[in-house]
Parts: sequence; structure tokens; C-alpha cells
Amino acid sequence: MTESEAPRDPRLLPGAVHQAAPGTVLLRLETTRSREGNLDGAWWPRSRDVGAELPGLIHVLTGYLGPVTRVGLDATAWDGLPTRLVIDDQLVHIDSFVVGDDTILITRGERVHFSLLVVPPHATPDAARAAMARAIRADNVTQAEQILVDTGTHRPHPVPAEAPQTGQEGPEPQE
Repeated sequence: MTESEAPRDPRLLPGAVHQAAPGTVLLRLETTRSREGNLDGAWWPRSRDVGAELPGLIHVLTGYLGPVTRVGLDATAWDGLPTRLVIDDQLVHIDSFVVGDDTILITRGERVHFSLLVVPPHATPDAARAAMARAIRADNVTQAEQILVDTGTHRPHPVPAEAPQTGQEGPEPQE
């Protein structure tokens, strides 16, 4: 039986998911009302280009959640963050923080917040599926970064060039 003939679980992402039609948003949301877990969903962007990736996400989320007014992103995870974007004729403010927490925070209205795991673009389909499935579990209490580590999708954040990489203040003394 070939892969195309094999029955697929409709809850899983297709194997060639990043080869899907441009503009396809790879998103999973928790469908419970309890919101007891750490995360409300997961998103797997194709690149680190926020201008290319964010409009599709906001468009889809607006259909489910209503107008999105603000997005909080990890500045270290994206290339060239603007302070705002106009998406579907709606102004969306972009807040960037150097937090390295592998999430995106979505604000609807004034106070309703949603937290999504961001699966890195380099993730394999199997690892992305596992990370996304774990993130949307209603009983998930694991932090986003640990989910990515556990599923093999995490890439350590780069150490800034000016920071010592050995944990020491300076070079070792010469004898």
C-alpha cells in the first residue's frame, strides 16, 4: 500500500505539509472551553519572515476568534519585526520581546489573550505533528520550549557574539 492509499487520520497534518499551497496556514487550536493548559494552540510557519507568515495566521484566527488587535512575538525568532501591520484592513500592533519562549501571544479586543506554540520552520513533519498535538492537549502543563526539546524540534537560541561562551569573564591565564 502506498502512502497516498493509506488511510489518514484527519486530525493529523499531511506528510508534505510545507509543500502545500502557498498561503496555507498550519495551525491547530485547542477546542475545549476550559483553557486549563499552558497553550491554546500551535502554529508552524514556513519561514522566519513575519511579513510573509503573520498575515495568513491573523486572517485565520480572526475567523475563529474575532478581530486580533495585538501580537506578541519573540524578537530573536523572527527576521525584521515591524511595530504594526495592516492585515485584512485591520491594524495589528506587533510587540516584540527578547524572551526565547517559543510562543506567539494573540490579543483579541482589550484583554483576551491566546498563547500559541511556534514550531520552528526547520522542523520535520513528524516532529511538528508531535509538538502540535502535545501543545493542544487540554491537560498540557509543559512549557513551549520543553515541548520542542522533547519532540526534537528545538534549536538553541544563538549566543550573542559579545557574550562569553565559556561562562568565564575572560581568557584563561597563560603560564
